[in-house]
Amino acid sequence: MPRILGVDIPKGKKIEIALTYLYGIGRSSAKKILAEAQISPEIRAKDLNDEQISRITQIIQKNYKVEGDLRREVSQNIKTLMEIGCYRGLRHRRGLPVRGQRTRTNARTRKGPSKGVGVRKKKPMGEVKEEK
Repeated sequence: MPRILGVDIPKGKKIEIALTYLYGIGRSSAKKILAEAQISPEIRAKDLNDEQISRITQIIQKNYKVEGDLRREVSQNIKTLMEIGCYRGLRHRRGLPVRGQRTRTNARTRKGPSKGVGVRKKKPMGEVKEEK
């Protein structure tokens, strides 16, 4: 498996798709990187030689923020929103949808599994209260 910036990219996929396994690189960015590196997007990742991999790595390091740096920046931006107390920050803090989605129904991904309302457990049949 070729390694680019500490990430194993799948060797059986075309390099255009394989580059999207890096956090922060999508299809359009991958096309631009390959055009700048003068590498065909149709070539498989396992067929890349060391010189081509180093060209791709240099272009990514020079022009793009990826993986750890990007994750750190995104989390820092979210923390800033929460600190200044804006609406988006409050939604992040409460674990609710941030971009205006409805919450009366759906939103289970952000809210977590539903909590039953007014549901009580029945006592097991074997337990009987003793009266004195």
